[in-house]
Amino acid sequence: MSFAETALLGAIAGITIYLGLPVGRVHRIDERLRVGLAMFSAGILAFIFMDVTGHAEAIIQTTLGQFKAGRTGFAHVLGLFSLLAVGFVTGTAGIAGAERRLMRGRRAAAPPIAGGALGGLIATDDAELHREAALARANALRTGMTIAFAIGLHNFAEGLAIGVSARAGAIGLATMLIIGFALHNATEGFGIVGPLGGVRPSWKWLGLAGLVGGGPTFLGAMLGYQVHSGPLELAFYALAGGAILYVVGEIWAGVRRYNHRELGLYLLAGGFLLGIATDLVVSYGGG
Repeated sequence: MSFAETALLGAIAGITIYLGLPVGRVHRIDERLRVGLAMFSAGILAFIFMDVTGHAEAIIQTTLGQFKAGRTGFAHVLGLFSLLAVGFVTGTAGIAGAERRLMRGRRAAAPPIAGGALGGLIATDDAELHREAALARANALRTGMTIAFAIGLHNFAEGLAIGVSARAGAIGLATMLIIGFALHNATEGFGIVGPLGGVRPSWKWLGLAGLVGGGPTFLGAMLGYQVHSGPLELAFYALAGGAILYVVGEIWAGVRRYNHRELGLYLLAGGFLLGIATDLVVSYGGG
């Protein structure tokens, strides 16, 4: 399989993320459906978390086996584990800290409430409500883009696997990886827009989210075709795992205020099982 063919198929695998994104533009989603979509996306993300952490651990276990056989030093194993730790912490606490600082800056920039006549007070209250609504919308869109970023890290590592398989001449494996990852990416679009709640994103925002989430599959396929780096792959798995764990926590915190806990848990299980089902396609192909 040539480099051009690999890049094309990597792009196809990544672009399917746009299949689920238009759901975010649907008008008047009721509360139950909103909770269901959010928890369904959390289930998909929970599977991706399991998948990426499993791959990261496998990389370290392989190196540990080499150390046990005397083919590498303990410093190599420790270095990979440190890389995993740094990436994971950056993906969880790092994102949380960055978001907190961003929120603090937004609140500091908000104009103070002005006093005065009743008419001015009413106008001020309306302006404050408008600012709060705008802030809530910005928070929701930022959470959705964080999900897209986490999924993009995961998809970059998947793209590396496509490129490595294609370069090695394992065309059947590469083809099955592309089919499996395309199915995965189609469900990941729901994962991005599900937690937005009542916020209706613009087409421009959806286009950017799809590019952030699906584009790395294409980039990873091109890079994996030319060079394979275990530490690089581990770093992206670690960052993705940490970011996904953070986002799942945010989704759960957001839906707790609703009264559809049982429905949400059913959809959480459904999203997780769908992730496993699509992954079986990859396993069937030997991935």
